[in-house]
Amino acid sequence: MFEISPFDPEIYRRQTRRIAMLLLLIFAALAMALSTAAVMLFGSAEADNFRWNLGGVLVGLLLTIALVRFKLWSQPWMAPAVYGWRLKRSLMRVTNAMHRVTRGVEAGDPLAMQVLRFYHLGLTQMHQLDGNSSALSQMVREIDAHRERMLALGLDIEQTRFEPSWIETLKKT
Repeated sequence: MFEISPFDPEIYRRQTRRIAMLLLLIFAALAMALSTAAVMLFGSAEADNFRWNLGGVLVGLLLTIALVRFKLWSQPWMAPAVYGWRLKRSLMRVTNAMHRVTRGVEAGDPLAMQVLRFYHLGLTQMHQLDGNSSALSQMVREIDAHRERMLALGLDIEQTRFEPSWIETLKKT
């Protein structure tokens, strides 16, 4: 399950930039250290050591990914980046099934309408957090029309929660 949470866009961007810089520094340090170690251990002064440098960089990348995923992911200071990743992942799940969601909305399926409302709210937040208001302005009419249709049907428009199982349910219908 994913729940849309309020975030101040300026604070979010500042925190995620700081996180990205820290992760970049970790990767750079690991890549340089491992490349140097590989050249010292396996390289030679007379030969081209490109493959050892490349190997060190690739191992540094893999170690950075593993470190982020298994050690840093659950740290409180990583919360903004994890939230952004989870938001975009949830939106991607809806996007991948958008043809089914659209069909369900056209048929008046309340679940499809809820999924589309979540998508609109999540997309709005993602664009606000990323500071991309121009892409959002192109969808305002569609978002408002869907919101009005939900209100007319008496459906809750505060659809801030998303269950991945909803997509599976829509696939079956």
